[in-house]
Amino acid sequence: MSYNIKYDNESDTINNWNDRRLPMLALVKKHNPAFIGMQEVLLNQLEFLDAPLNDHKYIGVGRDDGKEKGEFSPIFYDTKKYALLKSNTFWLSESPDIIAIGWDAALERICSYGLFQDKTTKKRLWVFNTHFDHKGKKARRNSVKLILKRIKRLNTENLPVILMGDLNLTPEEGPIVRLQKKMDDGRRISKSPPSGPVGTFNGFNSNVPMDRRIDYIFLKGIAVQEYHHIDERRTNGKHISDHLPVLATITY
Repeated sequence: MSYNIKYDNESDTINNWNDRRLPMLALVKKHNPAFIGMQEVLLNQLEFLDAPLNDHKYIGVGRDDGKEKGEFSPIFYDTKKYALLKSNTFWLSESPDIIAIGWDAALERICSYGLFQDKTTKKRLWVFNTHFDHKGKKARRNSVKLILKRIKRLNTENLPVILMGDLNLTPEEGPIVRLQKKMDDGRRISKSPPSGPVGTFNGFNSNVPMDRRIDYIFLKGIAVQEYHHIDERRTNGKHISDHLPVLATITY
């Protein structure tokens, strides 16, 4: 699952975090994914979600200081099913191994990743989670290049790979087209017809069609059985976040 949960903004009124957090937790627990890549997660949100997800642990750091400050792009993983072998975070910039704002980006952007092993089959796979800049076109273009280069450098054994996140790009844009040449778009290769709206961004507006797809799960060496854009809402009909979660059922 990839899920931009919308950061806890103190100026939010009707869509504030306190009103959204319990429905969000219920949604995540209902679907219970083995891996959950989240975006826009502040420390207080991370701590709230981490405590009740008893079978999951997370990896990742805050983008502002490499520790706890700023937004995380954490990966929660089911500890009953998977063991963590290694993990790290790099910045989407010209100097990825130190805290930095890249190219024409407005903010620091990161990619957190882990190497995991299935406790039953002993098969291993890489999982990457990221959030591209919302303003910098050059940053988004170069972020794709950087992540593909980093995956190639790390994945010397050609293991299966998942790359997910809010990429702030629609499918016809150049960086996504480039990604689709190197990895499989989960929605495109799903053996079952994809479910839910075509788009993933709703902007907390329940009255307009969701046709802007900017959240993805890309894969390599992995088959997709089902692919969903989950449009579950609060009891008042409002969206839980300004993005829909994306859920893929996979085999490898």
